[in-house]
Amino acid sequence: MIDIKGNGLASETPTNCSAVTGSGNSKLAGVDLLNDEIVSEQLTRNIQFFGVESQQKVTASYVVVIGLGGVGSHAASMLLRSGVGRLLLVDFDQVSVSSLNRNAVATRADVGIPKAQCLKDHFLSIFPECHIEAKVLLYNVSSEEEILSGHPDFVLDCIDNIDTKVALLAACVRRGLKVLSATGAGGRADPTRIHIADLRQSTNDPLSRAVRHRLKREYGIEDGIPVVFSLEKPKAKLLPFKGPSGEEENPSDYQILPGFRVRIIPVLGTIPAIFGQVMASYVLTQLAELQVQPEPVINLAIDHYRMLHQRLIEHEESLYGTAMHVQVDVEEVMYVAKELWHGRNAREPSAKDVGRSMWRSVNGLMLVRLDVRTIIFILAKLLAAKKKDKIALGVVEKSDLVVVEELVEIGNIPTLEFDGSGKNGLEVGDRSGEGAL
Repeated sequence: MIDIKGNGLASETPTNCSAVTGSGNSKLAGVDLLNDEIVSEQLTRNIQFFGVESQQKVTASYVVVIGLGGVGSHAASMLLRSGVGRLLLVDFDQVSVSSLNRNAVATRADVGIPKAQCLKDHFLSIFPECHIEAKVLLYNVSSEEEILSGHPDFVLDCIDNIDTKVALLAACVRRGLKVLSATGAGGRADPTRIHIADLRQSTNDPLSRAVRHRLKREYGIEDGIPVVFSLEKPKAKLLPFKGPSGEEENPSDYQILPGFRVRIIPVLGTIPAIFGQVMASYVLTQLAELQVQPEPVINLAIDHYRMLHQRLIEHEESLYGTAMHVQVDVEEVMYVAKELWHGRNAREPSAKDVGRSMWRSVNGLMLVRLDVRTIIFILAKLLAAKKKDKIALGVVEKSDLVVVEELVEIGNIPTLEFDGSGKNGLEVGDRSGEGAL
């Protein structure tokens, strides 16, 4: 290993990697970086956003970023620019010409340089007070201790190899380390479909599907790992591998390391960059202890909302002989079902069916209201909805009253006021109880 210290001296040590340590300004290590006038000025907007105490937590933090491609380089860059005081950058690969479309800082002059070294060199010109350690190293069982020791406050998994990814996530769980994982960003183009959720909720992504399966099978881990993923189905697939002759050949014959992809997946550089920015934002708010509630992941086709709308119409017609008082369209049904009730029965305290099984849950639900004048939209199970039929018809049983009281007392449930003018207005009011619905 070549160990390049902050003083520029090199020494040889018997390992299979090279590490670049030191920050170029180690005299500030271990002190409150915000006491430095230039640092405080550089982080002014962050301090104004988080407050001094929360920003101090950020600058006192230690974050490990493993995988420094399109996702990892952007995540690390924004963590640095946001004042994280100590960073460990890990990647075994080098900057290539084709990676310049998505790397956060690399230039043509950096081609051939290890990615970790490249980022460190650029980072020191941005925030020299940060203590940066860069390791040209492949994560595996033998390097686990070297990479994950030191009690990092957060670990960012930006690896695209399944074996390595699974091993890293399992190690973080075993060590009790906070970890955020990135799934596949290649082959996608729609930034509005990117979400943060638990691993078990990630869908439409072959990488996360394989990781979920392996974690459960090999380590008994089913949830508890937050991931950044896209609900968008990939618009491009792995390209066929062609050897020197131009003919398609077996990619495994050309692998430098076993299990690592040789075939190329097309990448629109903006998407991995956004993945990285999302990861940085999540980690920064966690470090600063700023409460942020990610949007629930409800991935339903438009046909499901049409079904709920049709059931609502048929329900009204069966009770009152007309559906004229329910002047809502499919888009409004989508808003109520997705944004207000998060795609679940109003009486359920939390979502039980997520991802690919969500449609089965919604198939058993319908929208109902509790009286003629006010449409209290409730996503209820079909069996429970039949009890509301009796209430609307004036046939009220004791058990029905209990059901209604439970639904109303859950919180400020969404209502749609009918003003008699033939136009409905959506009234939501205070939604402080929504999270419990």
